[in-house]
Amino acid sequence: MTSAMKKIQPEAFSEKSSDSQASVSGAKSSSFYIGMRVLPPAEREAMYAIYNFCRQVDDIADDLEGSQEERKQALDAWRHDINTLYAGGPCGQAAFLKEPVARFHLRQEDFIAVIDGMAMDLKGPIVFPDEATLDLYCDRVASAVGRLSVYVFGMDPNIGESLAYHLGRALQLTNILRDIDEDAEIGRCYLPREPLEKAGIPLDIEKALADPRLDKVCRDLAWQAEGHYAASDHIIHNRPKGYLIAPRLMAAAYSALLRKMLAQGWKNPRKKVKHNKLALLWTLLRLKVTS
Repeated sequence: MTSAMKKIQPEAFSEKSSDSQASVSGAKSSSFYIGMRVLPPAEREAMYAIYNFCRQVDDIADDLEGSQEERKQALDAWRHDINTLYAGGPCGQAAFLKEPVARFHLRQEDFIAVIDGMAMDLKGPIVFPDEATLDLYCDRVASAVGRLSVYVFGMDPNIGESLAYHLGRALQLTNILRDIDEDAEIGRCYLPREPLEKAGIPLDIEKALADPRLDKVCRDLAWQAEGHYAASDHIIHNRPKGYLIAPRLMAAAYSALLRKMLAQGWKNPRKKVKHNKLALLWTLLRLKVTS
């Protein structure tokens, strides 16, 4: 999958739209469906709507059968409908977002940032971006979704945006490290250019992924993610106001994935690590008891 969902959104959130029961079915297969089910109804439905938006724009970016121009036009249509929604006009396919936008004061620029993140994948496969570009990508496809979410969770904006900054980047970097071989199959590699060049690894996907020095580069990126998890944990453990069980579950689940990857390493042959759903359920029960 491309970005935002590899990205984190779809896995991390659940979905529903006013016009698509299929969205709910898709959400039920998500590892975090049960995490969103514990939210009150209004908040839960808002998260379903955010997820549905993310899923739809991500599907456009991932539609490798569509031409670049067709996908660009589809994303432009979404950008137009979001802008029209905030202008108070007929908003077409974005109509299901009207209620959560009004109720939770969701920001226009965060929806647009998600679309802009998807558009980055349309300019050609992202391959060895520089560190600044990778950080911008993480902000758009992951932290922007977090910024939308923390308003639904009822957090103080300043604290919530700090959590979205750190947790979004932690989750996205974890996904990148988990999916390097899947991404390579479709000509993508989100590993940053500078540490690869410093390690003397050739900027060729096939050669880079076979290079034994890649393990060190990936471990360094994993430690960056761990730093963001630590910052997220610090915010959450201070118990700010809001519904925190969903971000707590995401942080616990994805940091566990990262620990598995660090234990396994990134040398060939690699084995993709996966969520343990029973462990996730146990984590959720534990978090509910301690919240």
